[in-house]
Formats: sequence, C-alpha cells, structure tokens
Amino acid sequence: MDRRRRRTRALAGVALAALGGLALAADGRLPLQAMSWIPRDADPVRVFATQPTECLRVPADPAAARSVEIGRAAFRTPVLLGGQAARAGLSCESCHRSGRGNPDFQFPGASGGPGTADVTLSLFSSRRGNGVHDPRPIPDLSGPRERLNVASADLPQFIRGLVVEEFDGREPPPAVLAGLADYVRALGPAACPAFARERTSPRRLLDDARRAVRAAEASLAAGDPDGPTAALMIAAARARLFLIDERYVAQPAEVARLRAADARLAGLQAAARDGRPDAARGLARWRAASRDLEAMLVLRQPASLFDPDVLKTATNRRLPPKTS
Repeated sequence: MDRRRRRTRALAGVALAALGGLALAADGRLPLQAMSWIPRDADPVRVFATQPTECLRVPADPAAARSVEIGRAAFRTPVLLGGQAARAGLSCESCHRSGRGNPDFQFPGASGGPGTADVTLSLFSSRRGNGVHDPRPIPDLSGPRERLNVASADLPQFIRGLVVEEFDGREPPPAVLAGLADYVRALGPAACPAFARERTSPRRLLDDARRAVRAAEASLAAGDPDGPTAALMIAAARARLFLIDERYVAQPAEVARLRAADARLAGLQAAARDGRPDAARGLARWRAASRDLEAMLVLRQPASLFDPDVLKTATNRRLPPKTS
C-alpha cells in the first residue's frame, strides 16, 4: 500500500509538471501543452504542424447528425474526463487524434512506448486504479470495427466506464453519452479522406469551436434541461480557443482577441447552465463574430506557432537523426 501511495504521489507530480500550456509557453520550455506527452526525440513540427484527417461520415438524418456533433465536441474537451486527466489538459482526442489513434502519445508515468497508455493508472482513477503499470496500445477508432472489441450496442456503457470509472469524470448527461457512442459509430475507414494528414490551422480549430457552439444551440433548442449538455459543448469550444491561444503567445493583440472571445463564451456557458433564455441568441452572435476573429488570426498566422518554421525555432529541440 505504501509503495502504491508513493507511486501515485510521484505520478501526480509528473502530471502537475505537464499542466498549463500558457505558463509553459511563457518561459520558452514547452511552447505547446501537448508537447508534454510526446517522446523527447519526436519532431514537434512533424507532430504538431499537421494533424490526422478525420474519418467521419455525418448522418443525413438531422437528429442523428446532431447527436454525432454533440459527441464530436465532447470528445475534444478535457472537461468530459475530469480529475487529474482534465487538469493535465487531456481529452479523448489526446489519445485519439481526429478520432484516430496517436502513435506519438507518451504521457510520463502513464505510457510505455509511444502510442500506449495505462488507463487503469491510480493517478487517473480511484475506482479502477490497480497499482500496476500496464500500458496498452492505443486503438485507432477509425479503423476496422472488429479491432475495437466492443459491440456497437455496448458503446454507451463502455464509454461511460471510461469517463466515470477510469478517469473519475462526472456522470455525462444522457445526450452526451449517446452522442459519444454515435460519434464513434460514425467513424470508419470508408469515410477517410484521400490524404491522411492536413495542416493544423486556426481556421480549422475555430471551425471546430463553431461546430461545438452550434451543437450547444441545438441542445438548447431541443429543451436541454438545466443546460448541462450545452455547457459541455461550450467548454469544448473554449478548449479549441486555448489550442489557438498558445500558438499566438508572442502576439499580445491576438491573445487579447482570443481571450475576449473566450470570456464571452464563459458568460454564455454560465447562461446555458442556468437555463437563461438569452443563451442561444448569444451563441449565435458569437459564431457570427468569430469570422472576424478568424480573419485576424489567419492574417497573423505566419508569425504564429502554426507556421512550421516558427514552430521549429520555438521548440528548440534536437530532432531525431535522419536516415537515408
């Protein structure tokens, strides 16, 4: 028992060292929060200047599409997982980038080799933590269905176990749990684009934020009781703003614009949670205003960490040797 407690305390220290992307970026050590969970010899430009394309087929039925969008947004926010994982900035997408896998994921104390994770780690789970370091390969959620070893009908209960028991997260609202299952079901190799990767950009991340906000609006329009689903969708949008923010840390004007946009979302999140009738109108206005924000961010993108050359200079890390 003492050994297990010592291990948990040590891992907690590792997690705390991985927190706060903006604080880390400020002193130049780790410009991007997610650099905390990639191998030290990984090329940050290769990992973060591009991202996997998403193998998602959104259903034609409006209600089914709305559920998939709710799941897609929840998949991308650390708030869903809660506990130590959320404090470290981890979301479902941290291990499953764009709904795929992540061969570069290597969280200190929670991974073995790259692309593995121990989801029964005592640091993350007070319920399923087994005190044994047993990382497993991270599955590709967009791969063949049979490789997931989970029947489609069992996905809601399986995902609930991951969130509530393996990561000590709060009980997800029913619409979120159903949406997560529907999102995973909508992923698959048949929906993969021709290109496996695409450039990471502020436009792409802001589009994700707008999709999450639209999901919040749809949830409110459907009569979401007390607004818990809508509030989580707004949290997902704010998480996307953070990923943009940390790449403009050397541009105070853009950071100020991003944080003003985030502050407006924070107010709307509280309004949605409280069931205020003006929340939906405010969200629609935020989406419209985000187009001007996007234009300014794209204009300044060449000087941001979205630019591969700027990112390479900022990371200042020794890259793995090239092989002929």
